[in-house]
Amino acid sequence: MQLPADITPLHIAIPIAAILLGVALTSAKRLFSGQARHKMSYTVKWGRERLTFPLPAQNAPLSTIRKQIADYTQLPPNSFKLVYAGAVMKDDNAPISSYGIKENSKIAVIGGGENSVPSAKAAPERRTEENTIKQIQSELDKVRTTLQPDVDQFLSELQPTATATAAPPTPARKLVGASGTPLLDPAQEHVRLGEMLLQSLLRLDAINAEGEWEQARKERKLAVKEVQGLLDRLDLGWRQRLKSS
Repeated sequence: MQLPADITPLHIAIPIAAILLGVALTSAKRLFSGQARHKMSYTVKWGRERLTFPLPAQNAPLSTIRKQIADYTQLPPNSFKLVYAGAVMKDDNAPISSYGIKENSKIAVIGGGENSVPSAKAAPERRTEENTIKQIQSELDKVRTTLQPDVDQFLSELQPTATATAAPPTPARKLVGASGTPLLDPAQEHVRLGEMLLQSLLRLDAINAEGEWEQARKERKLAVKEVQGLLDRLDLGWRQRLKSS
């Protein structure tokens, strides 16, 4: 087809290039926006502890946050109140956006039992390299005692056939969530374990090891490496399961 005399291929190429550039910029914006959302977190004040959790989607109900806190603290979900901006958040079915919760928001946990939270009158402990290391080791111990056994059991049930040199399998048990409710869907258990390990990584990242505290920095680096390795094992086992199904 012959173009009119006053229209050259250049007149056509420029608008097409502009359209393609706009599409590329839109895709990049969505990608970076998705990455930013993935890294968003909020802080929970629980007694003298400061806990960091990944921020759920804005349309997620408040019960999502309550479950994150209950899973970590082992408090009964209905035993504590959530306070934000000086007000108690009462409706667990309301989306977190209705309370104005966003990135870096600070939520306080009130209640949970007589001995669940240290006394508010206790004098704050001075930060030292020693108690920073204890904080790191405490987080790692929680992973080793509450998450690693579940990950090992989960992976063994994904691949029940043991090799000749493998250790004898542990007695079979049903997969259970943090509340003890059986999970019949392995996909749910994979998500639960992955979220708990990510929360642990966020908490380790939030521990500030001062510049001159070489041992504390080393301990945190080793702890992050161990938890990340456990998360990698979990994801690798799940990917192999999906390939073989």
